[in-house]
This record gives sequence, C-alpha cells and structure tokens, in this order.
Amino acid sequence: MGREKEKEKPSEKALNLLRSRLADPNFIFKPLSDSPDSNYSKLKFIISTSVTEACNNSILLLGPRGSGKVAVLELVLSDLLQQYPDVISVIRLNGLLHSDDNCALKEIARQLCMEHQLLFSKVASFDDNSQFMIAMLRECGLAHKTIIFVLDEFDFFAQGKQRLLYSLLDAMQSVNSQSVVIGVSCRLDVDQLLEKRVRSRFSHRKLLFLSPSKEDTERFMEHILSLPVDSSIPQNYTAEFNGRLKKIISDERFKELINTYLSFNFTIGHLVRFLFQAVSYMDLDVGFLSLENFKTALSSNQRQPKLECIRDCSILELYMLVCMKRLEVKEQNSYNFFSVMTEYKSIHDSSQTSDNYAANVCLRAFEHLLQRQLISFIDNKGHNQSVEFRPVKLLISSAELHQGMKSSHQCPAILLKLMDR
Repeated sequence: MGREKEKEKPSEKALNLLRSRLADPNFIFKPLSDSPDSNYSKLKFIISTSVTEACNNSILLLGPRGSGKVAVLELVLSDLLQQYPDVISVIRLNGLLHSDDNCALKEIARQLCMEHQLLFSKVASFDDNSQFMIAMLRECGLAHKTIIFVLDEFDFFAQGKQRLLYSLLDAMQSVNSQSVVIGVSCRLDVDQLLEKRVRSRFSHRKLLFLSPSKEDTERFMEHILSLPVDSSIPQNYTAEFNGRLKKIISDERFKELINTYLSFNFTIGHLVRFLFQAVSYMDLDVGFLSLENFKTALSSNQRQPKLECIRDCSILELYMLVCMKRLEVKEQNSYNFFSVMTEYKSIHDSSQTSDNYAANVCLRAFEHLLQRQLISFIDNKGHNQSVEFRPVKLLISSAELHQGMKSSHQCPAILLKLMDR
C-alpha cells in the first residue's frame, strides 16, 4: 500500500484532495465564517449568549435550499459542543417526519431520555410527554444546562393547531428554563404562518441566507480549489496548479461562464456541485484544471427538457413537428390536425418516402405531442370540439427542433433536409 501511494501521480492526489474538500461542508463554509457580520458569527453569538447568560432564545434560519442553513448551523453546534461539552444538549426534529404534534413530542421525550440516560415510555400520552419536557427544561435550567431544539423544515410545524410550538415556546417563558429554539425553513414568510399565541412567544429573530456576491464567489472558489503548500503533493506541482487556477479565475470567459451558471443556480450548494463536476472532468495526464473542464460541467448542467422530449419522439411524431414548422414558415400561423395532415401528404407525394401512416395513427401521434407539451392549443375555446378540429401552435423554436432531430438516432435524413428548405 505504501509503494502504491508513492507511485500515485500528483494529479491523482490533487483530485482526491479537491473531491474530499467539496464533500466536506465544514471546509466549504469555514471561510464564510471569518467575518463578524456572517451568519455563522451571528448565530454563534445568539446561542452562546443563551448558554453563558442562562436565557431563552428563538431564531429562524431562512433561505433557499442549498444556501447553507443547515451546514452553518452544524458548524456552530460542533464548535459550541467542543467549547461547552457538558452544558449543551441538542434535540433534532424534522418537519417531514415529525409534523404531527404527538409524534414530535414523543421524539423529543425519546431524545431527552437518551441524552440523560432515562427510561423512555413508548405508551406515554401527549400530555405525559408535554409534562416530561417541561420538567426536563426546568431541571436543566436549574443545573445551568441549555437545551437546543433544531426544527428543520419548520414550515411543516407551523401547520394545523401548532400545539408543539405553543407547548415549547410557552415552557420557555419560565424563569427556570434555559433553551434555544432554532427553526430552519426555505419559506421566507414562515413566521406569518404562526398563530397569534405562538407568534407572541417567539423572539422574531431571523437570519437570511442569500446568494453570495461575485467577490465572495471568487474567494470561495479559490479557497476550495487552491492546493495547500504544506501537503504531500510536490511543491513545484502545487505552485504551478495554483498559478494556472488564478489565471482561469481571472479570465473574463470564466467569469462569464460562472455568471451564466449562477443566474439559474444561485446557491452555494449548486456552486459546490458544479465545481465537483468540473474537478471530475480534469485530465489526469495533463494534471491541471482547464477552462474546458468548467465548460463541460456547464453544458452537462444545462438540461433542456424540450430537446430530450424531441429525442424521444417517434419518426411519425418528428414528421408532424416538421410539418407544423413548415406551415409556420409559409406564414400559416393557425393550423389544426387536418392542416398538418395535408402538409404531411404533400411531403410524402413530393419526396416519395416509405413513411406513410394511416390517419388514425397520425391522430394518436398528434395527441401524444399534446401530452408531451411540444404543441398546445392556441386558446381554451372549443372544449366541446374534437381534438383534430382545434387550432394548435408549436412550443419549440426552429433551432430546438433542428438540434433535437440531429441528436435523435432514429430521425430520417430526409426530415433534416426538409427543415433546411
């Protein structure tokens, strides 16, 4: 094993290091926690204040999926658990699993029993578990221990009668309790879902996780992709790798590429997945990242569902799409099934193709195109009319149709020629 490691190329070591970094949320979000204005610093201050000053707090972490809410929270909790190892207990609930009030309180009781080595009763009622939770909050408060409740998918807990939230926040009004409730949600208006009695007991603190700025994005990518000088990778290779990376990041074409990607996928989570793909495309023989790696990653991310639908079309369906496009070229903007069939017959007669289908088969293909949403009815009028009489329109451009047919393995050559005429 030792000899194999020695024989390992520097590029292989670099690839393994970069992949391990991109799979480690702690490493990814650590640079974003340096600033005192960062969400990491603010959240850590709020929770540590509750621990040191024996007070209650509640806070919402809001932002789109992939923005780093849970990753930053876990980073803060791991730091505080190391700083105060015997003082903090963490209770975790997820709205997708525990949105039912009885189920949620039972889970809280179970985790509290595990944490404090007590016997858990599976048959305890809602009121029993509620009283047990209040008693545990009181006992932990008297012992100067803080209980942190993490409610992921918080908006699911804000539905129905909200008995769990009321019981939890009402228990925190006690002088003896010492706890923090942290709600995590991708709904920015989740506090508006709270009942009046629950909202009056909530602290109304919010931390918004927004998309990073251009400067933060560049700093983030350099932090992730730069190789460390003090590693087992040769220093001359590291220096050249980092030099090439800086040139790529400062290249205007790269900046435009990143802006294109982030205009559709604007969270840190999306950016990490994009970088992981780009790194995976690195040529180990060349040994360095290139602009082409990022271009390939971008093209693989830009899925085009319409093109995929065209690729999966049958030969007859492709014929019908080409007929509709030809009708549009002839400035016939309104057409129905019969118009398409007339064009189809004229193509068959003039080109003498072997692809000749019966009208009922063509009608099924026409209906299939409607189901795939490659074509649609022009308006909602005429619901009582048969499908073949209602006017339709194409939902794809000429370029999309041409590209889709070129990538289709079963598209006849004659259709591509007909598109060009």
